[in-house]
Amino acid sequence: MIDFSLSGRRALVTGANTGIGQAIAVALAAAGADVALAGRSEPAETLRLIADAGGKAVNIAADLSSIEPVERVVAETVEGLGGIDILVNNAGIIRRNDLADFTEEDWDAVVDTNLKSLFFLSQAAARHMVAQRRGKIVNIASLLSFQGGIRVPSYAAAKSGVAGVTRAMANELAPSGVQVNAIAPGYIATNNTAALQADETRNRQILERIPTGRWGRPEDIAGAAVFLASPASDYLTGQIIAVDGGWMAR
Repeated sequence: MIDFSLSGRRALVTGANTGIGQAIAVALAAAGADVALAGRSEPAETLRLIADAGGKAVNIAADLSSIEPVERVVAETVEGLGGIDILVNNAGIIRRNDLADFTEEDWDAVVDTNLKSLFFLSQAAARHMVAQRRGKIVNIASLLSFQGGIRVPSYAAAKSGVAGVTRAMANELAPSGVQVNAIAPGYIATNNTAALQADETRNRQILERIPTGRWGRPEDIAGAAVFLASPASDYLTGQIIAVDGGWMAR
């Protein structure tokens, strides 16, 4: 059998209080991993779901809008779980505005959270992974890693950067037994996309392009995350996998 088990693995998932991060954290735990949850919001529901499934999880309070907490987050993961084998960089924000009105504050907030903190958290985790000659880093990219989007220039820039830094890290870490890949979710029904779901015109336009004819659910991302975190993907690195209901194929 191909090995999708995460038994004995220690995972850190950022932004796991709801949505995609929550679904990934619960799926990793169901596959056998112990999970640390890092974010600024209390992930009470995620902790309960993991406990109900018989898994182990610890919470690490951290605001990843800056890189200040990244070393502490990794250190607390190692202390709480006994090590770190998997990092899922999911934490992210989005700001929308017309190009002419987009502010420096909104630019910096998105790029700092979605790209800068992702890189430096990966750097901190990679030091442990390289030392043990084993590890998986899974970044959450976006369809806007391939496209420009509408009214979200800083998000498009950051997610394009996630694709680039995924490939760059993969090249450097592969000889040390560490694989780095990214998942590019399509249009997923979460808090981040609430404005689009509520916009009747945009919602219709989006659904018309998705071959499967529906918005994705956070759980639709979880299987890809488990695969990329497992030994089944040991020869896969530097890839950005679109889980999008066929959007990119249209």
